[in-house]
Amino acid sequence: MISVAQPLLGKAEEEAVLRVIRSGQVAQGKQVELFEKRFAETCGVEEAIAVSSGTAALHLALLAHGIGPGDEVITTPFSFAATANVIILVGAIPVFVDIDPLTYTLNPTLVEAALTSRTKAIMPVHLYGHPCVMPQLLILAQKHKLAIIEDACQAHAAAIDGQSVGSFGVGCFSFYATKNITTGEGGMVTTRDSALAERVRMMRSHGQRERYRQVMMGHNLRMTDMQGALGVVQTEKLEALTEKRIANAHYLTRRLYGAVQTPIALLGYRHVFHQYTIRVPENRESWIQHLNGRGVGTAVHYPIPIHLQPFYQEHPALWRIGSSTETHLPVAEAAAREVLALPVHPGVSEEDLAIIVKEVLQLCN
Repeated sequence: MISVAQPLLGKAEEEAVLRVIRSGQVAQGKQVELFEKRFAETCGVEEAIAVSSGTAALHLALLAHGIGPGDEVITTPFSFAATANVIILVGAIPVFVDIDPLTYTLNPTLVEAALTSRTKAIMPVHLYGHPCVMPQLLILAQKHKLAIIEDACQAHAAAIDGQSVGSFGVGCFSFYATKNITTGEGGMVTTRDSALAERVRMMRSHGQRERYRQVMMGHNLRMTDMQGALGVVQTEKLEALTEKRIANAHYLTRRLYGAVQTPIALLGYRHVFHQYTIRVPENRESWIQHLNGRGVGTAVHYPIPIHLQPFYQEHPALWRIGSSTETHLPVAEAAAREVLALPVHPGVSEEDLAIIVKEVLQLCN
């Protein structure tokens, strides 16, 4: 089976973790600090704060902005549920705005109509590795004095005109096993705001500014030094891994374009292809069965938009749709029925790519 996702961990990562284990200093320490420094440099920001997961990064970013009960946050319905769950967890209301049908990211032209006096932030998701249209969102944020919290969990090294995602607002990254680089679990908050960074640092560790001196309410959302050591090595490899993903994606697009709807990248936007997503308008399940049966792994990200998830349907008072005239989000709902991810990760060989193309084209005929 050509896997649809695969962590690439080798001898360098193994040795880095063993060094930490042998040191006896396995909790958050020097390796986490080094990882933060390297990742901040990668994103072009002054501050990076390592945490226990991408979800923790989003949660702490909201808390650090003081977002809570009575507030609203504009976001997308087409993402992993954690994007909206963290908004509810801080007591705020996720307001769902539909997506662009080509990039699958938040449609910026629909955002302003969804704003109210209670809106405090916009949380765009750089889905599949393609950046959201940040220039338009930044104009809206500045006009209405809103925070920008970027869900960049799938978009390490993605950029717009050379500017890295995670530097337009406050960035939130994940290092889960299937992400473009991994620490097994883990996350990162990136920012240019030193005061906000200090709040996140305290909140990830029980609200302490120094050991046993609690100055605010906090959590235990730290990263271990073993994870930090993995992150240092993986960050060193990030550019090479990203270039391989992009090359694999271009191989697939050159051969599949016209037969199926292939991913696009807007001009000036660096798509890092966390997922290579095609559209299958009919019989998606038969495509999945055929491809899996022929040794090609597939995945659907995501089969149910967040607003249609059972929990959200059972608790309609916790969220709302941004448009006052719509009861559905048709573009996101159509995407959920049709998207299909093919293998694109750096472990996919040219021989594997040829097999993927052959099997997909067979289904198109």
